[in-house]
Amino acid sequence: MPSPITPAQEEALVAAIKQAELRTSGEIRLHIEDKCPTPEPLDRAAQVFAELKMHQTKLRNGVLFYLAWQSRQFAVIGDAGINSVVPDEFWELVKEAVIAHFRQEQYVPGLERGIRLVGEQLRQLFPYDAATDTNELDDSISYGDDTPPKPRR
Repeated sequence: MPSPITPAQEEALVAAIKQAELRTSGEIRLHIEDKCPTPEPLDRAAQVFAELKMHQTKLRNGVLFYLAWQSRQFAVIGDAGINSVVPDEFWELVKEAVIAHFRQEQYVPGLERGIRLVGEQLRQLFPYDAATDTNELDDSISYGDDTPPKPRR
């Protein structure tokens, strides 16, 4: 089964992450793998969050989008800094917005929608400060061991 995204779509997703991060000190990452190795995708998202050292941002405002596309599992998880200030239902609303697109096999538009929603929330809660902000985390998509990265053009 081929990956749900092409190299061009990967570029679009990375561009969406960069765009969302332009006006915030928050950090967004996307991790894609074939199958979720844990019963709950949120548990796997927490593992990947730790593996990517996303908790090491100054304001603890990193957000991870996790997609196991063959097993059709998705989760979005935020660090302590953002979790402490977003409304209780925020993560569920983001997840539902993304999954609504996934149900129509619109993976990239779904992820872009979720990234925009998170970016808007991060912009409000953790505004960009040109004097102090640095890009603390890589914007590229990370892949599980079972999902080979796309060849570069």
